[in-house]
Amino acid sequence: MKLVEKIKKNRLLSVVIVVYLLLFITIPDKAIVAISNSIYYVLEMIMIMPVIFILTSLTEAWVPKEVIINSFGEKSGFKGNVFAFLLGSFSAGPIYAAFPVCKMLMEKGASIANIAIVLSAWAVIKVPMLANEAKFLGTRFMAIRWVLTTISIIIMAYLISKFVNKEDIPEVEGRIKEGISINKDYCIGCGMCAKICPNVFYMEDKKAKARSEALTGLVADKINEAIQACPAKAIS
Repeated sequence: MKLVEKIKKNRLLSVVIVVYLLLFITIPDKAIVAISNSIYYVLEMIMIMPVIFILTSLTEAWVPKEVIINSFGEKSGFKGNVFAFLLGSFSAGPIYAAFPVCKMLMEKGASIANIAIVLSAWAVIKVPMLANEAKFLGTRFMAIRWVLTTISIIIMAYLISKFVNKEDIPEVEGRIKEGISINKDYCIGCGMCAKICPNVFYMEDKKAKARSEALTGLVADKINEAIQACPAKAIS
């Protein structure tokens, strides 16, 4: 039973292992090449990811939450789109290095649309890549491709923000199930959360408080609504 549970929790890894086993049985030469390439990328990740985690941790500790909200949050508007685009364009490293950065930004209040822009720009519009593209394919090709790609990124980010909510993301959903945290330093005492979900939130000394409740069903939906409505983004 424990083995089955581990397989369910690591479905992608299980599929990869099965594929490698099938390759070794049917095409051993290709399997050896595949293993060699995988080892190369794993070693690359081992060298890059510790640096990314350190930088992400330092940013999370030193950059105030309100700065992230103002720069990348739901109400940052076009300014937030530009900042997200620039962050993705001037970042270094492979695309998988962007995921811990984007996770940190989202936890501190960045919007879904701006996260999509960061990831997309990081993947296809990095400045060093543009320089090489202009060198080998020509400036005109690079410029037209850049304009069309940028338009596509903005459209895609808008669509993703319409179809994906933060509560749909497993990490966010998991935190809601574990419990509610209210940052007293960020709370401005507006009482919005208590109005939306009075079963869980209440006001005390002009600050929001949370009761210990089973965070399921309709209550969980109301909690998500309160989290999104909080102007100070003090609830997590």
